[in-house]
Amino acid sequence: MISGGWVCALHVRTAGLGGAALGSDEEEVVYLAYIVIDVSNNQVIGEREYAVRPTRRPSEELQTGQPLEVVVQQFDEFARSLQVDPHSPLFRLVTDGQPPLRQCLHPEACSKELTLPAHYARFHDLRKEFMRAYALRAVPPPEPTALQDMLTYLGIPPYTGDNFYAAEVKDMASVIRRIISDGFRLELPETVDLVLETGICSKDDEIDGNCIVRARGLPWQSSDQDIAKFFRGLNVAKGGVALCLSPQGRRNGEALVRFVSQEHRDMALKRHKHHIGPRYIEVYRASGEDFLSVAGGATCEAAAFLSRGAQVIVRMRGLPYDATPAQVLDFFATGDDPVQVLDGAEGVLFVRRADGRATGDAFVLFSKEEDSPKALSRHRKLIGQRYIELFRSTTAEVQQVLNRSLEPRTPASTPAAPAPAEGLLPVALVPQHVITSGTAKDCVRLRGLPYEAQVENILTFLDEFAKNIVVQGVHMVYNAQGHPSGEAFIQMDSETSAFLCAQQKHHRYMTFGKKQRYIEVFQCSGDDMNLVLTGGVTPATSPKVLSPGPLTYYYPTMGPTLPPPLVYWTYPTPPVSPAHYYHPPHHPQTMMPDVVSVGGGSPLPIPPPAACPEWPIYMVN
Repeated sequence: MISGGWVCALHVRTAGLGGAALGSDEEEVVYLAYIVIDVSNNQVIGEREYAVRPTRRPSEELQTGQPLEVVVQQFDEFARSLQVDPHSPLFRLVTDGQPPLRQCLHPEACSKELTLPAHYARFHDLRKEFMRAYALRAVPPPEPTALQDMLTYLGIPPYTGDNFYAAEVKDMASVIRRIISDGFRLELPETVDLVLETGICSKDDEIDGNCIVRARGLPWQSSDQDIAKFFRGLNVAKGGVALCLSPQGRRNGEALVRFVSQEHRDMALKRHKHHIGPRYIEVYRASGEDFLSVAGGATCEAAAFLSRGAQVIVRMRGLPYDATPAQVLDFFATGDDPVQVLDGAEGVLFVRRADGRATGDAFVLFSKEEDSPKALSRHRKLIGQRYIELFRSTTAEVQQVLNRSLEPRTPASTPAAPAPAEGLLPVALVPQHVITSGTAKDCVRLRGLPYEAQVENILTFLDEFAKNIVVQGVHMVYNAQGHPSGEAFIQMDSETSAFLCAQQKHHRYMTFGKKQRYIEVFQCSGDDMNLVLTGGVTPATSPKVLSPGPLTYYYPTMGPTLPPPLVYWTYPTPPVSPAHYYHPPHHPQTMMPDVVSVGGGSPLPIPPPAACPEWPIYMVN
């Protein structure tokens, strides 16, 4: 409540749309105007206008003014020159609606990694204050959709001076002063949440379906904090970010986000096709049932684990199945930048199937946000002979993974895969997340590997380039008898990484015990890799890469037939659990490469027909 002190009318313009669409086009702020009013005597004590220079897409006509961070600092200095402390709780900003702060200033400051002063996180919405002040009149005002509606109702003539740009902020000041002179006080403060609070959601909770959105196209490594930053300025409910997982337990680039009100949900929908880095994000309506299906928990174990008050949750994948809490604690407590797990062994939760078997996944709690970079710096470090993948996780992901892991599997629900009948040639539907494609030369091919070489030996050989390998990017090729072929394909994070790796590692030696082998390293593309792994068929005649599903068997004279579908475990498998892919040579009748793919943590035994002993197998780690 403001009954004394100061209020400051704030007007924001961007280089793009205005009015109700302000901020919906991601354009930068180019103009800020402030008018400071002393509430005690209802007088204007200071005015300032600032041209703001855009930095993302500068243009000649917008090169006046100062960067946003400089302008914000200049206004604070101006306020102090008026003997006004902008950081005092008696100082409040007033905006015409929600977008100036929620859709413009806060998202832009977040994207530019700027920290706005605290008084930008508390403000009054002039339209809401106007409705509260005059709603009980004999003739109440209609809901204002623009500043002109308030001026018309109050009988205030609009500003007609020479300064066109300052017209709106001056009209706002006139409305504010009328509300004060009519004896009303500003009583509906708004806040902007800058920190995402953790929370636990139960499947029995009631969720307002008008507060949920679905975000698509997210980078796979996005955490709940990253998604909250994308929606910065809007208030996300406690534990309101739920990352969605694929049937194989991988993040699928989608998240469900729950906001504190429908008003914030509606503003979130206006961020459709806004960007995280170079990627645009799609934002759609979703339901409360959608959110509960992902974020709702049903186990007491998860609730007890998540109630320890941790600020950071890290997911570990690829653990040895016999890993112990002591090994996990030691993993984080040794080496450079040691970090302590919250509550010791109680802060480690291993994910197990309904029968008690380990899955290779675990969740680990840390007490402070500062612990996050220290913990994640151990990504791809070893426990025993296994390299461990680390990801920032969420309470919703913990619930989702545990719910799936405890789903019972009966023989009826997991039928054995049928063996190919005589004369039938299997055609692959290879999981899309396993093999890359395209002409970008962001892969390398290794030849001449010792047959005993494992993934860890390849990482050691690649040395500093190992950090540029994408997740699940090491593909080791085996023959039909399960013996190594001495070849591997590596998916890198860019063409530059692949070029430098091939240039510096070609004909270098790999030491394996007492053996030394020189390794050939070639830069190649995803299409080149597919040509080798699918029997040398050109991309134009190769099958489309699809998500896991049923196998199609081609009979040379009868065409395709569909056997019972393969089973892909719904449990999130560790990334280094092997998945086997068999592929025979190209079959002339079908003009298709023949591949059988089996995904999941427990590979289904589908041996290649005995008539084709030369068929190779490749294992993906």
